[in-house]
Amino acid sequence: MRSIFRKKVKHNAIELSNHFTYSSLIRFTMSSMLMMIFASIYTVVDGFFVSNYVGSTPFAALNLIFPFIMFFSAIGFMFGAGGSALVALTLGLGEEKKANGIFSFIIYTALGLGVLLSIIGFIFTPQVAVLLGASDEMLPYCIIYARVSFVGLPAFMLQNCFQSFMITAERPQLGLKITLIAGITNMILDALFMGFFGWGLWSAALATIVGQFIGGVVPLFYFLRPNGSKIRLGKPLIDFSALGKAVMNGSSEFCSNVSMSIVNMLYNYQLMKFAGEQGVSAYGIIMYTNFVFIGIFMGYSMGAAPIAGYNLGAGNYEELKNVFKRSIKLIAGACIAMTLISLLAAGFMAGIFAKNDAGLYEMTRHAILIYSIAYLFVGWSVFSSAFFTGLNNGVISAAISFLRTLAFQVIAVLILPVFFGLNGVWAAIVVAEGCAFVFSLYCLLRYRNRYHYV
Repeated sequence: MRSIFRKKVKHNAIELSNHFTYSSLIRFTMSSMLMMIFASIYTVVDGFFVSNYVGSTPFAALNLIFPFIMFFSAIGFMFGAGGSALVALTLGLGEEKKANGIFSFIIYTALGLGVLLSIIGFIFTPQVAVLLGASDEMLPYCIIYARVSFVGLPAFMLQNCFQSFMITAERPQLGLKITLIAGITNMILDALFMGFFGWGLWSAALATIVGQFIGGVVPLFYFLRPNGSKIRLGKPLIDFSALGKAVMNGSSEFCSNVSMSIVNMLYNYQLMKFAGEQGVSAYGIIMYTNFVFIGIFMGYSMGAAPIAGYNLGAGNYEELKNVFKRSIKLIAGACIAMTLISLLAAGFMAGIFAKNDAGLYEMTRHAILIYSIAYLFVGWSVFSSAFFTGLNNGVISAAISFLRTLAFQVIAVLILPVFFGLNGVWAAIVVAEGCAFVFSLYCLLRYRNRYHYV
């Protein structure tokens, strides 16, 4: 552990106060992008081992109950994104002691809530699984996977918090290292538990929570000791107005993750009606690939948001404008590239999970071809929401996330299948993301003069 914490030579570090070129902006955000991609990949690995070594019914059960687990973990993203934006702003104002007090208060609060929510989730898992439409065959798998997962919820929430705070502390590379170690541990244990020992679905959750404890507890020890960064855990500043500000700032991330969970549950409910267990499995496969693609946008946005907050606090509007303009161009290029990759690789992605089931393979490949069009739009709204979080405008950030991840998708997934059947379920995301893109563009143009970023 000591080698992980070893202090790096400072003169090569990119700091929040730097002037950012395309190269330095990508290098600064690369760690958070890789962190999100890798975190997504080891979720994909869970699905791979379950689908290939445990069976189709446990795989469908995993995909059915997974959104319920993510619903609770969203609070960690909220405290991390909203708190890091507030701490970055406070550091930009030159109030380092206050920033550390706020940081400590947020982390301790997140840990306490994590323990409470893990107990609640553990208790109510059976009732929720039934409400989600689990069949008699799927129900025991849903219960065992979720209950094991909830044991690791406090660590998972800390992991989600520290992913953002590592960037504010100007230690994104360390955050990436910890995520890599956590993810590799998860993957090895997946192979060992399911591939070698044949322990079943519950062992996939066990492998995941071991990785989460690494991802959540190691950063906790890092920030509790002298670390050479701008922030450190210590005596908390009991400031509920600051906590409320952090919650408001991060409400978009909370809304995004909670909405995603709710919408995924709704998609699964609709798919159980139109395509049964096979439809839920196909949607789960799409979500695994989607996690990786969205992880790139989320990772970049997570890395860029503290830069915006710092420069706003420091009154450096020229640099704020510089970062915004470069980010928009990078996002546009990534949207086009990801759409093309998804279209060209649809068969390959479906085959990873459904190579032994021709019907599931064809359904998934067809669904990915429709779903891919959404990547033309998704990066814009993800970045816009995170950018307003960085500017400490939680209201606009939350509005973008709420409309993108909940309102537009709920409307689309309820209405389109009435007219287009199963294809309407797959196309709902395209319509929702297109509407979110239009609203995000409106918000960016509406508030450009207030924040001096254009």
